[in-house]
Amino acid sequence: MAEPPMKKPAASTIRNVAHAAGVSVTTVSRHLNGRIKLPAETSERIRAAVAKLEYRPNAIARRLSKGRSETIGLIVSDISYPFFAAIASSAEEEASRLGYSLVMFNSRNIAAKELAFLSRIDDAQVDGILLMTNHPDDGALVEKINACSNVVLVDEDVPGAVAPRLFADNRLGAQLATDHLLAHGHEAIAFVGGPPALLSSKERFGAFKDSLGRSGLRMNPDHVFFGDYDEQSGLRAILQFATLDNPPTAIFASADMLALGILQGCRRLGITVPADLSLVGFDDIRNVDLLDPPLTAIHQSAEEFGRRAVGLLIDHINGAEIPDAAPVAVKLVVRHSVAAPRTRQWEPAGNASSENRTPIRA
Repeated sequence: MAEPPMKKPAASTIRNVAHAAGVSVTTVSRHLNGRIKLPAETSERIRAAVAKLEYRPNAIARRLSKGRSETIGLIVSDISYPFFAAIASSAEEEASRLGYSLVMFNSRNIAAKELAFLSRIDDAQVDGILLMTNHPDDGALVEKINACSNVVLVDEDVPGAVAPRLFADNRLGAQLATDHLLAHGHEAIAFVGGPPALLSSKERFGAFKDSLGRSGLRMNPDHVFFGDYDEQSGLRAILQFATLDNPPTAIFASADMLALGILQGCRRLGITVPADLSLVGFDDIRNVDLLDPPLTAIHQSAEEFGRRAVGLLIDHINGAEIPDAAPVAVKLVVRHSVAAPRTRQWEPAGNASSENRTPIRA
């Protein structure tokens, strides 16, 4: 005859802990929730009882007692973007280390979705939100942020928002990229950026122009292209430059995804990087060192972005005074996509002379 299955031992309760420690249930509860300061000897008795009895507080009850969900949200404009995915991974790891769960919302860069996700704070589903938007605001987003509490802006700004911010040192990054191209002898340097109204575009473009000015060069308006931070915009940029009588000898792509589109267009046009055209990116996303050629890029740490952003948000939730955050550091990572300019201008394959060129469309 088969023996009856063994019953699982009953989980220890807070009453068991209180009895073992020789204190009241209320004292144990307030101590575990950080709402009372006890003598060291009493605290040690409670700690020892918790360890011996393997007591685990009921998570739901603990959250109710604190009036918090112990969950934070992360709104990402496009999780398929490698740099954003890396930030999300780092943020989740740091949140877990600090005892929080992290819920991610992929807005697909749609403002209505961002507004809906921010309402999760009002509904007490999350204690706060890290917002990574990537489009200009028409006023609705800043209004919602200021009506909420506990929002931290990450990577891009929402002008007028009353919230802590964490951005990269965009100006220094653009200066390093442009100066690197200037040091190789380039004068006809193009800028390819994201939406011109975004903080990152403004700061990177501004620093690009300043670097040219310090070298005594004037920016050629024909060598400037703004689009989205994606491959398609990079492709459109290089195809547009290919129609010029005097195309650039180098390009500063203010995001690596733009650089990928530029490389795609170069292959289509028969332009060799860096022999015909030098290229520098921004972000230093994973695997750009495996491209042909390996991409020289401005590195900004996704790990630092995620870790510091979570710390800022939790401090904000806890009512700490939040000083202006120092920007996330950047550095130039030199690989093999930059060389000295050619003595003659590059000619896209199939276009023997500038006189016979016709516009090429993406």
